[in-house]
Amino acid sequence: MAKLDFNKLPVTTLFGSRWSNFQNATKGKKIDKEYQTKYALTKGLCGLLSVTHPIENRIYKKKVEQLEMKNDPVFILGHWRSGTTFVHNVLSKDKNFGYNTTYQTIFSSAMLFGQAMFKSVMGSVMPDKRPTDNMELNVDQPQEEEFALSNLTTASFYNFWFFPQDTLEYCEKYLLMNDISEKERAEFRREFQRLVKTALYNTSGNTFLSKNPPHTGRVNEIIELYPNAKFIYLVRNPYTVFESTRSFFTNTIQPLKFQNISHHQLEENIIEVYKRLYNKYEADKALIPEGNLIEVRFEDFEADAFNQTAEIYKTLNLPDFEKAAPAIKDYIGEKKGHKKTRYDYDKQTISKVNENWAFAIDQWGYEKIEG
Repeated sequence: MAKLDFNKLPVTTLFGSRWSNFQNATKGKKIDKEYQTKYALTKGLCGLLSVTHPIENRIYKKKVEQLEMKNDPVFILGHWRSGTTFVHNVLSKDKNFGYNTTYQTIFSSAMLFGQAMFKSVMGSVMPDKRPTDNMELNVDQPQEEEFALSNLTTASFYNFWFFPQDTLEYCEKYLLMNDISEKERAEFRREFQRLVKTALYNTSGNTFLSKNPPHTGRVNEIIELYPNAKFIYLVRNPYTVFESTRSFFTNTIQPLKFQNISHHQLEENIIEVYKRLYNKYEADKALIPEGNLIEVRFEDFEADAFNQTAEIYKTLNLPDFEKAAPAIKDYIGEKKGHKKTRYDYDKQTISKVNENWAFAIDQWGYEKIEG
């Protein structure tokens, strides 16, 4: 079976949504004319796949719902393009950790039921590399759970992929959790806890490992659910983050959107979301118990990933680093030849970052570039 071209997807990832969630997420939303066919195909496939939800529900209630969290979960935080994927992949080599997989992000009504069939189909058509940064991609690979949450609940920031004109509304409600209703908050908590238990069940882990940039704005919510949760917060050169996020969002949004957005508005949204996310994290990190947070510059981690990982284990008092060390070291060795995108910052980037994100440059000790 031929691999799909990500840039020419005939449907959006909402095809794997529960039917009720698809209806709620798209209710009253504007669908631009050129995306009507994609919307109809997504809706039709969603309706077809949703017939598995009752079976999935029964399996969850019978086998998974009563599982207890044996260990405190670990959350990798940081703005998009801050190196969270690499750190997630490194830590996932520790067999103690369980995590959401790429498969689970898509098939919300078949995370437990029908995996063999759906995984086979998904694996045969999905690209082997992420089109945005050339990182490896496979069905069982650790993946950020926001893609799954967008198929489970309307209280997900990733609705902005489909309806980018409403990005800042989604930011306030579902990224920062400021204007969210109590009904939506309860739904988010319920579905997130279900996702965590399902991920642990599927990966046979005993400690949940999360990598999800939107959680950077939800520290308060996470602490209320898991009072002793551990956090790894990654920062990266803001000039690189801006250019990389612009590229990532521009490329990712094209095959997923149901409505158009200008390049200028996309940039403005990136600038504003970064500021709001930064401020929310800085305000909420005081809620994290002492000893449960480590803040890391990605440049430092990338330069010495193995020893930086050891420091993360030590600071957060995570167990069994010695057992996990060989697999972690092997993975890091394999990735040394990974070809990264190199950025030559243009004058516009320098100007925008200096004007809007200078606070991050100053706080984290990055060199300010004069435009």
